[in-house]
Amino acid sequence: MTQHVVSTKTLLKSTIAATVVALIVFVVFILPAEYNIDPTHIGHKLGLTALAHQDAEATPKAETSIAPVKGQQVIEVTVPAGKGIEYKFHMSQHEKLTYEWVTDGEPLYFDLHGEPEGDTTGYFESYAIATLAQMKGSFTSPFTGSHGWYWKNNSDDPVAIQLIVAGQYEVIGLKQ
Repeated sequence: MTQHVVSTKTLLKSTIAATVVALIVFVVFILPAEYNIDPTHIGHKLGLTALAHQDAEATPKAETSIAPVKGQQVIEVTVPAGKGIEYKFHMSQHEKLTYEWVTDGEPLYFDLHGEPEGDTTGYFESYAIATLAQMKGSFTSPFTGSHGWYWKNNSDDPVAIQLIVAGQYEVIGLKQ
């Protein structure tokens, strides 16, 4: 009977290779299919982002909020060429916001984040960071404060965004 011995070097190479493959699968397939986040745009070409939309529509969600839910609101925002803007909402802890935003074609770098009310240290918590032309989802505020998007337009032309929101919030609007 022959016994195979695997060297530490071979084991390390195999571990690194498996990690790289897992990361590629996560970014290319899982993020687009489950979360509609597609940094490589391959998921859209393969039709995986449609799965995220179907999943969100097919799964009923129980609403346990005591606060009244606002009706849908459509907000138009333009990000100037080569500039960034922030659009914010004030939300109390555990309030929910559903959203969908889409650009007029050009993808934008964005950071969906929140800042705790009364904090003077400059702390903020990012919830999603990517470069996309559209995104749809929901968000439950982990703390009371301002929550919203920073969009950065790296193109030479202004980019229009249509932001559709519903939930429990107060509009702060553009933050300069």
